[in-house]
Amino acid sequence: MVLPPPLKPGDLLRVIAPSGALREFAAFEQSLEIYKVHDYNIQVSENLESRHGYLAGTDDHRCQQLAVAWHDPECRGIICARGGFGSTRILENWSWEQKNPDPKWLIGFSDITALLWSLYKAGISGVHGPVLTTLKNEPEWSIQRLFDLVEGRAIAPLQGKGWGGGKVTGVLLPGNLTVATHLLGTPILPDLDGVILAFEDVTEAPYRIDRMLTQWRLSGMLSKVRGIALGGFTKCEAPPNIPSLSIEEVLQDRLSNLSIPIVSDLPFGHDNSNAALPVGVEVTLDAERGILALT
Repeated sequence: MVLPPPLKPGDLLRVIAPSGALREFAAFEQSLEIYKVHDYNIQVSENLESRHGYLAGTDDHRCQQLAVAWHDPECRGIICARGGFGSTRILENWSWEQKNPDPKWLIGFSDITALLWSLYKAGISGVHGPVLTTLKNEPEWSIQRLFDLVEGRAIAPLQGKGWGGGKVTGVLLPGNLTVATHLLGTPILPDLDGVILAFEDVTEAPYRIDRMLTQWRLSGMLSKVRGIALGGFTKCEAPPNIPSLSIEEVLQDRLSNLSIPIVSDLPFGHDNSNAALPVGVEVTLDAERGILALT
């Protein structure tokens, strides 16, 4: 796995919208300011506010944004504006051809999972972390963690709730459960042998989480992984007056009998703290103490 060179103040970072149409303009601008305060040279892609229904422009338009940023030899990092939906559409005819001497950081989460996993399959690390419509809502420690990660400093272990099952070391592959589930059976899905999956999700009813985890079980993919780290599953309650398991009961029911270490309640995902996680690096998951740490 190739780690992009650490960022430093003054570096050029390009902003792209590879997924959903930009709507949260105030939050976007406030998050941009955070990067500027850290003395980065920010260049926003042309026509970033384009719309094509729920998408931030046509597939060609969004793919061109990614291509310009990726092949720009002066660009050191790519920041995604928001999630939503659409990144898988531009991956249909995309290749991470590397014309530059060094790879660059790709930062995002949620729908950006598809880009991060595709980039991981090409052997390059990225950052599962806040996009430009969510960064301004992060607590100070989370913002600092993001900059520590991309600037080459050590990041602290994350504390969650251990389910037991021992301690394991593996390659971290974080992402949104819904997006990752839709990569099953596609060429985008990377090899999961020896991986520690890290999943989060938002606004999915418990039965939908059940359906997705059942698909993962039936696919046989979970038999390859060494452990599972669970972040936030926010706004995943059942509608009122509808009989349902809770989201916690679903996660326990579908995962606790896999005989692998599992840690839940880690501070990454939607709505609450979204601690930046590196993609494709070796980590240790301690399911006795409830800790996820870089090795």
